[in-house]
Amino acid sequence: MNPTGPNPFGTTGARRPTGARRPTVARRPLAAGLGAAVLACLLVPTVLPAYWVYLAVTAVVGAVIMQSYGVIVGRVGVMSLCQVSFAAIGAWVVLWLNAAGAPGGFLLWLPLGGLAAVPVGIAVGLPALRIRGVNLAVVTFGFAVAADIVLTANEFPGMADLTTLERPAPFSDDGAYFVLAVAVFTLIALGLALLNRTRLGMSWTELRHSERAAAAHGVSVARSKLAAFAISAFVAGVGGGLMAGQLGLVVPGNFAMMQSLTLFAVAIMIGPHNPEGAIMGGLFGAVMATVLDKLGLPQDLGGMLFGIGALFALRSGVSQTDFTRARKRERAARRFLAEREEAAAGTGTGPAAPAGQAAPEPVPPAPPQPAAPRGEPSLTVSKLTVRYGQVTALDAVDLSVPRGAVVGLIGPNGAGKSTFIAAVTGFVGGYQGSVALAGTPLDRLAPNTRAARGLRRTFQTTSIAPELTQYEYLTIGAGRHLDPAEADELLDFFGCPPGRLPVSMVDAGARRLLDVAAAVAARPAVALLDEPAAGQSAAESLLLGRRLAEVPARFGVSVLLVEHDMDLVQAACSEVTVLDFGHVIASGPTAEVLADPAVMAAYLGTAEPTAV
Repeated sequence: MNPTGPNPFGTTGARRPTGARRPTVARRPLAAGLGAAVLACLLVPTVLPAYWVYLAVTAVVGAVIMQSYGVIVGRVGVMSLCQVSFAAIGAWVVLWLNAAGAPGGFLLWLPLGGLAAVPVGIAVGLPALRIRGVNLAVVTFGFAVAADIVLTANEFPGMADLTTLERPAPFSDDGAYFVLAVAVFTLIALGLALLNRTRLGMSWTELRHSERAAAAHGVSVARSKLAAFAISAFVAGVGGGLMAGQLGLVVPGNFAMMQSLTLFAVAIMIGPHNPEGAIMGGLFGAVMATVLDKLGLPQDLGGMLFGIGALFALRSGVSQTDFTRARKRERAARRFLAEREEAAAGTGTGPAAPAGQAAPEPVPPAPPQPAAPRGEPSLTVSKLTVRYGQVTALDAVDLSVPRGAVVGLIGPNGAGKSTFIAAVTGFVGGYQGSVALAGTPLDRLAPNTRAARGLRRTFQTTSIAPELTQYEYLTIGAGRHLDPAEADELLDFFGCPPGRLPVSMVDAGARRLLDVAAAVAARPAVALLDEPAAGQSAAESLLLGRRLAEVPARFGVSVLLVEHDMDLVQAACSEVTVLDFGHVIASGPTAEVLADPAVMAAYLGTAEPTAV
């Protein structure tokens, strides 16, 4: 196995203590963040001159709006260029309530302004269900342009008669209003941090890397995206309301469409989904104009610098705060590994040599799995036909996976194996035939619904977010919070590294095993595994085959295995179906099928074909 990162951990390693606990809340960063907020509230209003206090308020208000970019751009990876328009909606509602003399006061109007932006955010997010990337950026920017035109043609409430927004009594001066703005920022940051620990929050991270993988884990891509747009619109609306409270009255120029472009560039460069990134973004926005003015430089230079920084971030694929956090995570993981090795040395049981430093012990070839009596089918596929234009990828394929069995699906490249898995799991639509799970038809269901019903799959190429720990990825796969002992059992069983390690420190072969563990963690009726042994040595592949053979009895999950490694297939599968050019040429007990001359001719190339 070839390690892909600085840490050579692969599929070998010492077992961790069963039931070892893992931290669920980052207590030190939380305490440090709250301490910094309290310190800022004590020092800024009393130490800084009035002008700099005003700039500090502007920075915190900007940081709140940057948090909306953190949700939609940083967490979900959607190119949204209209967040400032959501802020304008929040400001408009707050000013309208103020002009109308509505009850409740500013502290109630603030969340109402955020809520008013939510339905607009959902409406803008609807195109994201069909389009993405630059095309979606154009759509969202179009909304920003339309909002700019509407705001320019219609005054904000209170402008006609100069009815300014009065701040509530405890926060009437800039110093006190700074404390309020910091409190709002902190509450939003804490709420988003808690949301990150939920399946929805972690699904956003997975969506950023692979929507297909998220759907395969039972995540509704549509609901997750719309939830992200709704929450980001709410946060931006609150930020707009805070801006209205700071200024008393606002003008369309405060929410110009070019502001959205500039803040989007800042979001790409810094990463406002991390609180420190949002604060940095707010500071840049607040002081950049002042700094450029003091230096006698044109104001447009700030936007150019942010754009250049965003280009570098896009090229590297990671924001500055993400890069810094990844380095800290990996340093902490290395300390954990070092402490673990010291503890193992103290007990006289050292860990096994990591992959890439010492070869694993040879594993003798396994005899073919004996044919087991066929039980009730968990998965039944009948007459499955898939056509791409004039090309027939699958032609009336029949296959069933009995309950409690491991069934293999083999064939040469281009035989239709991956197309079969994609069609069965709903990623290929418009097929003919039927797919049923425990007798229940699945043909009209979306991939995430099939996954939720008990049909999970892995992909040939893994797309796991590197910032997740293995524990977090198992949580996404399982669709529920796993008990630490259960998570450790899964990782140990499949030979994965310790669960606290971030995926960025795990090599390619171990990531494939982690994918399998995540699929099994959901306890589905059937797991469809697409070449899980790719990137592993022959010995590791054989070991995986023996583990897979135990999966039905140990975890209650039947398995359909697509593989090229015949030793693995023999070690794991009691039955095999062979595809060639979209046709089934053999199906039955493993030993009999692999000895079939037609199979040997088509797949192994060692015999003359027989009539089929």
